[in-house]
Formats: sequence, C-alpha cells, structure tokens
Amino acid sequence: MTSTYRVAQVPAAGGSFEIAEREVPEPGPGQVRIAVEACGICHSDVLFVDAAVPGVRFPVVPGHEIAGRIEQLGEGAADRGWQVGDRVAVGWFGGSCGHCEPCRRGDFIVCDYLKVPGWAYDGGFAERTVAPVDALAKIPDALAASDAGPMACAGVTVFNGLRRSAARPGDLVAVLGIGGLGHLGVQYAAAMGFETVAIARGADKAGLAKQLGAHHYVDSTAGTPVAEALGALGGAKAVLATAGSSEAITATVDGLTPRGELVVIGAAPEPMGISPVQLLMKGKVVRGHPSGTSQDVQDTMDFSVLHGIRPMTETVPLERADEAYRRMLSGAARFRMVLTTG
Repeated sequence: MTSTYRVAQVPAAGGSFEIAEREVPEPGPGQVRIAVEACGICHSDVLFVDAAVPGVRFPVVPGHEIAGRIEQLGEGAADRGWQVGDRVAVGWFGGSCGHCEPCRRGDFIVCDYLKVPGWAYDGGFAERTVAPVDALAKIPDALAASDAGPMACAGVTVFNGLRRSAARPGDLVAVLGIGGLGHLGVQYAAAMGFETVAIARGADKAGLAKQLGAHHYVDSTAGTPVAEALGALGGAKAVLATAGSSEAITATVDGLTPRGELVVIGAAPEPMGISPVQLLMKGKVVRGHPSGTSQDVQDTMDFSVLHGIRPMTETVPLERADEAYRRMLSGAARFRMVLTTG
C-alpha cells in the first residue's frame, strides 16, 4: 500500500474542488480505516462546502454516502465484530457520542454531538477515510458499492421516513418529488404495500413514476391543486415530502386524511405556510424526519436487495468531483451522482 492517498477537497468556503494528496492515517481506538470505492454526492454536502453550518474546517473533504471495504482496524474494532475486508457503508450518521440525553435514551440519530462525515471528520470524497465503528453498516453481497453509497443517506432517509410514518400497508401514501430522494421513496412505498402516489412537476414524469412503481401520478403544474388531486384519490394517510420547496410541501397539507401525517425530508430554508386551523380540525401531524442509524442503513440495504430496489446513479471518477458536484447543484443529475475510486 502506498503511504499517500487522494482526496477531493474544497480549500475555502464556496470554492471549487481540487485533488490533493495526504498521508494515510492510522485508525484510532474504536475506529476503522476504509478503502473507499464509491461515495454519493448529496445536496446536504452544500452545507459543508459553503460553511453554512458552524464548525466546518477548511480544506474540507465532504461525502456522507460512503461505500468501501475495511482496510485496517483500530484498537477494539475487532471486538465489535468487524474484520479487515468487510464491505461497509457510512452515511449521515457517522457516529454518536453515547453520553448525551438522546443517546442515553437510545435515539442516536438525534445525538447532540452527531458525527457527520465531511463535518466531524473527513468524508468519502477520497480514496480512504477513517470512521468510528458505530457508524458502520454491513453491505449485502448482492449490492454494488455505487448503489450502497446513496442508500446510506438518501435511501435510509426515505425508507425510515416511510416505515415510521402513520401509514400502514394498503393506505394511500404520496411521495412529493422524484429526485435523488423521491425516486427511491416511490420504490420503497410501493414495496411496503402502500397505494403509492408520485407528485412532481410536468406530465413527462408520469412514465418514470409508473416505472418506479407508483399507482398514481399527480402533475403539480396541471392546474388542479395538489391537495384536491389527493382528495380525489381518497386522501393521503402520509405525504413524504422530499422536494426542497416549502411552497410545494405546503400545497399537500389539505390532501391529507384526518390524522394524516406530513413527513418533511426535503430541506428548504423558507417557512412553510401552514395554519394551525389546517392541523387542528382534522388532527393532522407535521413531522421532520432525520436520516437513520447504521442499523437503519443496514435494514435499508437488506430491504432493497429483497425487493430489487436500486438508486438511479451517474458514476464519475474522483478526479472529476467538481464537475459532478456542479451537475448535482444544477439539478441535472438523474438522480444521484456517485464518485468512484476504481
């Protein structure tokens, strides 16, 4: 093994990616070093590239949809059941502190000191990374690294959002947005036995929605209000809002059934225009949903193998990280840009 490895880093806030070489790090106690094979590019990487959250240190190496193999074990890692050569994924959940109140209650994904790769430590836009063992999810043999990476954030977020929603098999569930999150959300919703509605902009996406498993398609630009279209279908027990538009999310609320649930996943800075009356009269719920722990990631990947669910990806070599990142930002990606090191 060489003594150096390549990373795609951003030298200053809002800058462009550059390829740099670093010394290969040794994993510390409770850590492993991973030889990265693939890493998805998530829109949340913008938070770190643009220093939109506190504590980002430059140069920054983003990437929290990591798939690779364990290359070296730190002290104690073997005691946790991990071996050199194990195929692992690391997502938004990059480790927890284990001592804050949420952790002591077993709710690790909302840890006060959550370790997100690319924020707490170097992420996966690199040939190697070091991660805590509690962040590791085992990749099934049937899943390629380029498919496993996106499931560690995009996949687990929608999978968990659906399985923890108020909906039960047979209920009408709507997925707002057919993008990096939504195209997986539609597949999971259909596989979970929900009567699945895909909502997106334009009649041209109807074919894709049906291909992904949707039973119905609602074109939000067609003239009929989205809530009215959902009402005509009987109302949605849950809406999984993956679109990063507060206006689009708001437009679904009146399409929920009594005690229906709006599960917000799409990140948008603008306030949602929801009135208390809209919620009170029919007992509706609005809930923000974070990603999922390493076990949740493993559950997501196992479920995906069982039901033949895969992300739609465009793979690009690490040295073209800036080009791939810009393509993600433009909205042109169909639907997940994935950096590879092979």
